[in-house]
Amino acid sequence: MKRRILNILLSVIFLLIHCSLSGQKQKPKNESWYDDKLLHFGFSLGLNAMDFNITPSQYYLETDSLYPEVSKLNPGINIQIVTNLHASKYFDLRFLPGVSFGQRNVRYYKNNVLVNERQRLESSFLEFPILLKYKGDRLNNVRPYVIGGLNFRYDLAGKKEFDDEKPVYLRLKRSDLYFEMGSGLDFYLKYFKLSVEIKMSNGLRNVLVDEAAAGHQEYRNAIEKMKSQIWILAFHFE
Repeated sequence: MKRRILNILLSVIFLLIHCSLSGQKQKPKNESWYDDKLLHFGFSLGLNAMDFNITPSQYYLETDSLYPEVSKLNPGINIQIVTNLHASKYFDLRFLPGVSFGQRNVRYYKNNVLVNERQRLESSFLEFPILLKYKGDRLNNVRPYVIGGLNFRYDLAGKKEFDDEKPVYLRLKRSDLYFEMGSGLDFYLKYFKLSVEIKMSNGLRNVLVDEAAAGHQEYRNAIEKMKSQIWILAFHFE
């Protein structure tokens, strides 16, 4: 259900982008001296929705009928510094170090009945993305683009010891490498450029720690592997 909602959201956004570009008439262009510099800087604020791609353990699923799922997405925030290298007319190389905060809730079902919804896993990421930006032709004061690259994230909240006072029986590894891709629009305003960007970030490794909580091994054993996935809506000011 959640992925269907995200797919609908993406379709609507891409439709709005197409309509906003095709419906424009020729207008005076705002100067963009900062866009032609070899190197320029800015900052970015964004919202995220963190998720997991969970592969249930087939052996444990058959023997205990315990099924893990992330059924609710929670909003988080992103804060980044933008460093943009103008490589050519249509290509930019971008480095956006920053921090992001969010959480994910893993729920467990047994025989289709919810038995535990308290597995709240919080993340505080240091992130270091390197992205290649391909820009289309500018139309008046708007320019579409697509972006893709790699992002190394280090989770400061990951791999903590189990706390007997908190009923959380899963732990996450601290580091992961993500593949990112997305698209956006550059809006050339009078004094700066505003970019609105939507992006999907997929982790490449299993981030679940192998160790199980004493007395609660069934929660770890129900999962074969768990990869991170993050949806990001960002606003870049350059």
